[in-house]
Amino acid sequence: MTILKVGISSRALFDMNESHKVFKEKGIEKYAKFQKKHEKNILEKGVAFPLVEKLLSMNTKKEKIVEVILLSRNSSDTGLRIFNSIEKYQLEITRAVFSGGESPFPYVDALDIDLFLSADVEDVKKAIETNIAAAHIFTNKVNFSERKELRIAFDADAVIFSDESEVMYKKKGLKKYLAEEGESEEPITPGPFNGFLKKLNFIQSNFPVDNCPIRIALVTARAAPAHKRVIKTLRKEKIRIDETFFLGGLAKGKFLKGFNADIFFDDLTENCAEATSHVSTGHVPYGINNT
Repeated sequence: MTILKVGISSRALFDMNESHKVFKEKGIEKYAKFQKKHEKNILEKGVAFPLVEKLLSMNTKKEKIVEVILLSRNSSDTGLRIFNSIEKYQLEITRAVFSGGESPFPYVDALDIDLFLSADVEDVKKAIETNIAAAHIFTNKVNFSERKELRIAFDADAVIFSDESEVMYKKKGLKKYLAEEGESEEPITPGPFNGFLKKLNFIQSNFPVDNCPIRIALVTARAAPAHKRVIKTLRKEKIRIDETFFLGGLAKGKFLKGFNADIFFDDLTENCAEATSHVSTGHVPYGINNT
């Protein structure tokens, strides 16, 4: 089986807001002393912790489906607290890159990462530019799903699909956009999270539909008639979506809460800011809305 590889930063995995504040306000030396002083104090779970925990729970002794790799700007010395926390929570994470203040991004490609989650937006932008699914994790609020299975929600345009429809809307206006999207038979070209979604679908295909550990939702501002092209594209690419929300511009947060998403990915910062009050959220800095 193909292994899904997830690269994650320490601030996305754990709540490191306190120590990060020390770093920002007092510098690297004070931060290093703080981390060493507290290295036996286990870190609280961060925004992406449930995602990682649920993905790793799919592995068995006989078969490894998912690998999670830590990518941190810490040194191995200051990072000991992070690994102590990983061990305490019994997370199956054995590989790590501690880049000692430098960006760990250059090693993302070497590790063949399918999804990169980080609290550092510049690292995420670099990953997106090299066609790696990546999201900037909002660390200010942690929301945990009550569901046992992993629940992931995606925006459509500029996340699963490219931003070509959004570009047309901005250039030609709403009326022309709705007419062309409703009539188009051309599939929308893939976006930055297309490959990651297909890998999730591959994992799903190994489980019964009524007992699958992953549930996927598409939550989009599109509405009729622009919904047709999305459905036709998903059908042509054989992409499985369990729940679909065509919201016609309604705020997404309460729908995501109803879905009980472990994490939601969107390209619009305002959508992410609204959603993060309800569910854990990752911003995808891709497409015309981010230029």
